[in-house]
Amino acid sequence: MEHIEHLEHTESPSNMKSQIWNTFWILLVLTVVDIALYFALLSNSSIYKNILFVFLGIVKAFYIVSVFMHMKFERKFLVWIIVAPMLFVCFLIWLALNEAGYTFDSRLF
Repeated sequence: MEHIEHLEHTESPSNMKSQIWNTFWILLVLTVVDIALYFALLSNSSIYKNILFVFLGIVKAFYIVSVFMHMKFERKFLVWIIVAPMLFVCFLIWLALNEAGYTFDSRLF
């Protein structure tokens, strides 16, 4: 029988329960801030409000993925395999929105 070498999986730290609770409280505070800003800026409709909410959503997604999905404890190469395509898709969306804006501005009515 041939010998198969397996790569070691990185272990979670011993204080994982406290890290999960800390992440929960951080997400709770961010959500309360998100909701408070929504109602404070309810009458204001601008692109900056949308950017703020998207940014807060990305920060919350970072905490969820890093702790609850254990990406914080994986090897850097695996993290980049997951993050790089997401960044590429965001770049493509940005390009498509720029092209749509140019097309809309140059259209003759």
